Amino acid sequence: MSRVLEPLVVGKVIGEVIDNFNPTVKMTVTYGSNKQVFNGHEFFPSAVLSKPRVEVQGDDMRSFFTLVMTDPDVPGPSDPYLREHLHWIVTDIPGTTDASFGRELAMYESPKPYIGIHRFVFVLFKQKSRQSVRPPTSRDYFSTRRFAADNDLGLPVAAVYFNVQRETAARRR
Repeated sequence: MSRVLEPLVVGKVIGEVIDNFNPTVKMTVTYGSNKQVFNGHEFFPSAVLSKPRVEVQGDDMRSFFTLVMTDPDVPGPSDPYLREHLHWIVTDIPGTTDASFGRELAMYESPKPYIGIHRFVFVLFKQKSRQSVRPPTSRDYFSTRRFAADNDLGLPVAAVYFNVQRETAARRR
């Protein structure tokens, strides 16, 4: 197994959210000016309020990508394929650019878990053609796998996740 994929397996992103894949594109996710997302790192909700900069270092400008951000740890139905909550979708991102050059199908929704630690997963897919991805019907009961299948996206080309838990009020002694 690739060292790049190992944290995704340990964090159960591969298995619960996506299938095993071969990373072929470099994706960098950065909040603010310097908070880069690395697999398994923890952020407070206040650090991820605004949408991040997501850079895609694909083949060339003629390649297009779809970015999906979900939370697979929301309480939901027992069916593990319908447990994700959708936080963001951007399509038609040209290779060698960032998500701001794409088309936002679902606006960014900042992570705000009420209880427990939640994983927030960014998954990047290479599109077969431009303007071929349709928006999902709902943010709730979302499935990254089903969305990819419905839009003929195939396996991911890159993925990264981070953890968030509710910020607690300052404690006094």
